[in-house]
Amino acid sequence: MSPLKLKAVMASFAHPHANSYANCLARREDVSVCGVYDDDAQRGSAAAKKLGAAYDDNLPELLDRLKPDFAVICSENAAHRRDAEACAAAGVHALCEKPIAHTLEDARAMMAAFERAGRILSVAFPVRYSPPVARLREKVMGGEIGLPMAASCTNHGRMPPGWFLDASMSGGGAVIDHTVHVADVLRWILAADAVEVFAEVGNSLLHPGLGLDDAGLLSVKFEGGFFATIDTSWSRPKSFPTWGDVTINIFGDAGAIELDAFAQNALCSDDRAGMTVWKGWGDNMDALLIDDFVRAVRCGGPAPVPAIDGLKALEIALAAYESARRVAPVALPL
Repeated sequence: MSPLKLKAVMASFAHPHANSYANCLARREDVSVCGVYDDDAQRGSAAAKKLGAAYDDNLPELLDRLKPDFAVICSENAAHRRDAEACAAAGVHALCEKPIAHTLEDARAMMAAFERAGRILSVAFPVRYSPPVARLREKVMGGEIGLPMAASCTNHGRMPPGWFLDASMSGGGAVIDHTVHVADVLRWILAADAVEVFAEVGNSLLHPGLGLDDAGLLSVKFEGGFFATIDTSWSRPKSFPTWGDVTINIFGDAGAIELDAFAQNALCSDDRAGMTVWKGWGDNMDALLIDDFVRAVRCGGPAPVPAIDGLKALEIALAAYESARRVAPVALPL
């Protein structure tokens, strides 16, 4: 590892979050984005040109040639295991986009590969790094609302395009896409695991003919009796001024706190966008996530967001699908 600059590879731009992570890395003086892998040559070549990096459509060969310190995996959910195992085999640390995988089997295999390699596998849960969310955790853990009892949460969004709508690549629709952020934050705030999930899942409810779940409402019970509802629906239209939301209203026996993780914005009418949009002015949670991961790579660990946390959040989403299928609560762990 270079004592000055770390070498990074972007492993696919299939997920739109890759653009933000790449921009965060490119702005750093202590990191060089030296390579881009993507199985879509047009997309990968364009990203590599923008970053001034090498492009290859073969990840193992790229890793062998460039020998980077770490990779950021933003491929389709079903490809996470393939790309993560390539990184582990090359002795490369990895930050993996959420969800960690589309199956528990893949998630466990990824964890095992990095444990054998002695390298860091961290999951991209940037909502943890939202300063309001971090402050909420401090207040709850500090006893400001007494004993936490319940929460009402949302992670709404617009319906995404492309492979997100192919269950073989994504693992599902809105439920797997938008459960994991809030599920992770709740586990992190409470320092407790979920023990039961009941869910109502709507297929083509908001987008007729979609053939995939586009709406979901989860009721999640945690250790100690705390329970939360999570609305994961792709319920925001294309004309909505931003991509969606993350809200958490948490109630204790001595008080309550309402949180909107994306309230730091200005409303702007933009002729170029052809609509009114929200322009955020708060801290960049993606940049804070990248800061923490780069720090962990330099220090040799531990992973800022351990892979087991990614698996536990995925487990909640998969239990929701099973609950909807059974029309009954599902006990965890699966």
